[in-house]
Amino acid sequence: MDQNVKAYQLLAEKFLRWAQGEEGIRAALMIGSRARTDHPADQWADLDLIVVAVDPGQYLASAAWLRAIAVPWLTFVEPSANGRVLERRVLFEGGLDVDFAFLPLEMARQMVEAGIPPDVSDVFRRGIRVLLDKDDLSGPFLHQAGASLPPAPLPDQAEFLELVNNFWYHAVWSAKHLRRGELWWAKSCADDLLKYLLRRMLEWHAHLTRGPEFDTWLRGRFLEEWADPRAVKVLSQVYAHYDGPDIWRALFATMDLFRWLSYESVGYLGYDYPRLGEQQATELVKVMFETAQAGE
Repeated sequence: MDQNVKAYQLLAEKFLRWAQGEEGIRAALMIGSRARTDHPADQWADLDLIVVAVDPGQYLASAAWLRAIAVPWLTFVEPSANGRVLERRVLFEGGLDVDFAFLPLEMARQMVEAGIPPDVSDVFRRGIRVLLDKDDLSGPFLHQAGASLPPAPLPDQAEFLELVNNFWYHAVWSAKHLRRGELWWAKSCADDLLKYLLRRMLEWHAHLTRGPEFDTWLRGRFLEEWADPRAVKVLSQVYAHYDGPDIWRALFATMDLFRWLSYESVGYLGYDYPRLGEQQATELVKVMFETAQAGE
C-alpha cells in the first residue's frame, strides 16, 4: 500500500475512534477525491470529511479536540466552498491535510426530509463514503452517489449582460489604477475579479459548445481538461508579474480572451451584446496604455 494512502487511512481510523466515543458527533461522511473514482486521490490529495454534529460550534471554537486524533501543526476555520457551513481545516503532523466541514444535526435532518440542495447533491454525486452514522441519516446522501449530472443552467439575457458589463467596466478600472502606478490594486483586479468573470464565461462557453450536461466541475477544478483548448493554450499569457508593463500585457491578453469567448457565447444564446460599451472600454484602456508609454 502506498505510504500516503496508508497514512491517511490511519488518520481516518483515529478520527473514527474519537468520533465514536464523542456524543456530540452523530455522523461522518468522506467526500472528495478519496471517495470518488473519477479523478481519484493522488499523492497530493487531502482528506475531506463532512461531520454531522449536534453543536458544531464547540468544535469550531476550540481546536483542543484535534489532539485526540493527531498532532496539529496548523488549523483555522473558514466557510465551506458553498458557504452553507463552516469547516475547520487542519495540517496535521507529517503534512496530512484534513478538512472537517461541520454540518449541524438539524440541517442534516432538514436535508433528509425536505430534499438535498443541488450544490450539496453535486458533491455527493461525485463520491461519498459513510464512516459513521449513529442516527441512520446517510441513506438519502448515499442515494446521490453516482447520480447523473443535471443540466447546467445557462444564463438569461440579464445575467449574461451583468457579467459582460462587469468585466469591461473593471477592465477600465484596472487600467486606471495601473495608470496611477497603483500596481497592487491594478493587479489584484486584473488577476482576481477579471479572472473570476473569465472563468464563468469559460464555463458558459463550454456548456454552450459541448452541451448543458458537460461537466465543468467546480470553481475551475480541472479547467485544463474541460475548457476550450484554444483558451487553455493562451491562459499562460493572462496572468502578470508584479510589474507595470507586464500587468498591461496580461490585461490586454485577458481582454482578448474574454472578448472572443463572450462573442462566441452570445452567438449561441442569441442575446444582445454591449458592443459599443466593449469597444469604448477597449479604447479607453488603449489610450491609458499609450499615454503611460509616452510618459504623459
